[in-house]
Amino acid sequence: MLISLLAVLAIGAVAWLGSDAGLWAVFGVVLPYAAVAIFLVGLVRRMQYWGKSPVPFAIPTTGGQQKSLYFFQQATLDNPDTQWGVVKRMLLEVFCFRSLFRNTAADVRVDGPRVIYYSSKWLWLFALMFHYCFLLIFIRHFRFFMEPVPACITWLETLDGIMQIGAPRLYATSMIILLALGFLLSRRLFNERLRYLSLPNDYFPLWLIIGIVGSGIWMRYFGKTDIASIKVFIMGLLTFSPTGASVDRIGGIFFAHLALVSCLLMYFPFSKLTHMLGVFFSPTRNLPNNTRAVRHVNPWNPPKSYHTYEEYEDDFRELMHEAGLPLDKQPSNAAAE
Repeated sequence: MLISLLAVLAIGAVAWLGSDAGLWAVFGVVLPYAAVAIFLVGLVRRMQYWGKSPVPFAIPTTGGQQKSLYFFQQATLDNPDTQWGVVKRMLLEVFCFRSLFRNTAADVRVDGPRVIYYSSKWLWLFALMFHYCFLLIFIRHFRFFMEPVPACITWLETLDGIMQIGAPRLYATSMIILLALGFLLSRRLFNERLRYLSLPNDYFPLWLIIGIVGSGIWMRYFGKTDIASIKVFIMGLLTFSPTGASVDRIGGIFFAHLALVSCLLMYFPFSKLTHMLGVFFSPTRNLPNNTRAVRHVNPWNPPKSYHTYEEYEDDFRELMHEAGLPLDKQPSNAAAE
């Protein structure tokens, strides 16, 4: 945990100090371009790898009653047997985290001792909060990439800051995502079993996203960064004509924020974060549970040449007869005798 935290702090500090020292082109131009290139190439390579992976068995992970006898009601959403049912199940999985909603926790009671299982919805709730807030914040940032700003993004900003707290107004997603990240981090820190299983690659993306959110909140509410200058700089990046005319009015915190975002993009294709796309390639999710009705044939199976038993017996019939082995067809000399 400490290694991951120190790594994120080092990235932000180096970008901040480096931009103040005149290396803004490295952290504001070279690093973002490289990050986007690595992100796109890495995702394409990862999807190619998944797409080429053979699926020799139908292994859909399901819940609820399978389609069986007519007097048993099938759980069509949790245990679909058709492609349309898989689509509906996938939509619920992607937008509502349906499988995570069934999350259970295990505990050992001292009276016995005995193991008990009980429903645990907190992880589902805070994971849902985090992902939707992250999505809304991502969409809100499109105002820096477009001129004029589309009305839908302006409407979304108004809805997000409808409480009109402070000036500039406080976005609800900024506070909710911090709360969700705090829960996701604290469960790894204070749950002994989960802490024992956690690795640096579990903590690093959490600290990285916390650093991105924290630096963004600092720029908006405390640092009072020049938003107009930031938009000019970003529009220059998008048009492949970056300029340093507005760098002095931006400040080092922006380049620290940009460096953390760039690191997240570069880290994304090689981490667990690719579950965002991996869920669509997973045979545990994208296959119907119809193995009783339809035989699953792996489409990647290469053609095979089979040596049947009849051919094997034709090749070794004399030797098998001499060894006293049972034969389906006796050799010609034995039949004559």
